[in-house]
Amino acid sequence: MSLPTITALSPLDGRYAAKLSALRPIMSEHGYMHRRVQVEVAWFIALSDAGFDEFKPLTTGARAYLLGLVKNFSEADSAAIKEIEKTTNHDVKAVEYWIKSKFEARPELQKAAEFVHFACTSEDINNTSHALQLRSGRDQVILPGLDRIVLKLREMAHAYADVPMLSRTHGQTASPTTVGKELANVVVRLQAAVERIAGVKMLGKMNGAVGNYNAHLSAWPDFDWEAFSRKVVETPEPLGLGLTFQPYSIQIEPHDYMAELFDAIARANTILVDLSRDIWGYVSLGYFKQRLKAGEIGSSTMPHKVNPIDFENAEGNLGLANALLRHLSEKLPVSRWQRDLTDSTVLRNIGVAMGYAALAYTSFMTGLNKLELNEEALAADLDASWEVLAEPIQTVMRRYGVQGAYEKLKEVTRGKTVTAEALHALIDGLEIPQADKDRLRAMTPGSYIGKAAELARRV
Repeated sequence: MSLPTITALSPLDGRYAAKLSALRPIMSEHGYMHRRVQVEVAWFIALSDAGFDEFKPLTTGARAYLLGLVKNFSEADSAAIKEIEKTTNHDVKAVEYWIKSKFEARPELQKAAEFVHFACTSEDINNTSHALQLRSGRDQVILPGLDRIVLKLREMAHAYADVPMLSRTHGQTASPTTVGKELANVVVRLQAAVERIAGVKMLGKMNGAVGNYNAHLSAWPDFDWEAFSRKVVETPEPLGLGLTFQPYSIQIEPHDYMAELFDAIARANTILVDLSRDIWGYVSLGYFKQRLKAGEIGSSTMPHKVNPIDFENAEGNLGLANALLRHLSEKLPVSRWQRDLTDSTVLRNIGVAMGYAALAYTSFMTGLNKLELNEEALAADLDASWEVLAEPIQTVMRRYGVQGAYEKLKEVTRGKTVTAEALHALIDGLEIPQADKDRLRAMTPGSYIGKAAELARRV
């Protein structure tokens, strides 16, 4: 059923629908149906190869037809399953019936129809489908979105490695850094976060109603069902699922890997919240200008405004994503006894959580691509902050054992307007070697950056 985006309850499918076209086929209910069909078909084909007299190996033509149901699965197919669900009031059973309906006029498949969903509980299909969705969503949308940000930030870190910038700790002037080094800090953090996201193993279980292969063994008591299930779960696509086998579970897969994944994405998002706020502040200070876009309006009443809206949008959507991700990671590993249904309705929102994250990454990249460095503003800020050189002066004084070095500099700089002339007069009166006096006199706030440029360039 198609609805105008303006009537959508969620902005992900309304205002921002066009920005999430890559995620929608994967994480929507259609994507969920698609993966369920994939799991059912993989299980069915594997059963035909298990060596049972009652289910002979499928012909090449039958296999190709079944895999074609997966490869060519369409929104019309999802709609047909939803139509069946109106009668069954059970979505997994509707998938089973839809697959069986595709066996008509195919005697080989009709004869084996009762092996569709054989010995499976709904959660055998659902948990593996969710794992397939999450893997695709992570690998095709989340990681590429973060990789683009990391690449852009690394380019900026290298480009601005030597551009000095006044630091602010507690909002007050502090030892200078460079623009590139501050961006390099985030690159390193994000790279580590991305590695954690990419490193999460997607788990799947196919072990029956309470995890013990009860139904399976009632049919073939001497068959190694655990090894069979592992093979289906771990065999690469399309004949298997290419997941990591989960050997122990209740009716549902424990969802611990999901919590790990969602926590890892949330951690990356938090890093981006931090940077969004910092860049917002730098724009406010004039360190960055924003490229203008023809026709765009910053305020309904103040024509001069060019607002940092992309970073504000990113921050807001990252917050929404993390609220959902953290609820998912806290709720999903908890289930009463062998299973309750609270995970089912919550899992239907994993696409929403990833959607807000993906939307935020797009906004953040848009913002980064608009930024233009204002080196004049950076230089002016540094030139008005000579007090930051109190640190190197007192550090050199301490090297030569000058008593009360810190206290002396504190007395002449704390809470006062400090000039270059005042600092030079102080330096000239110090009992330290002339070479060090000359070195300190040559320092400016813009040159006092330590290894910042080197650190930025090597990230």
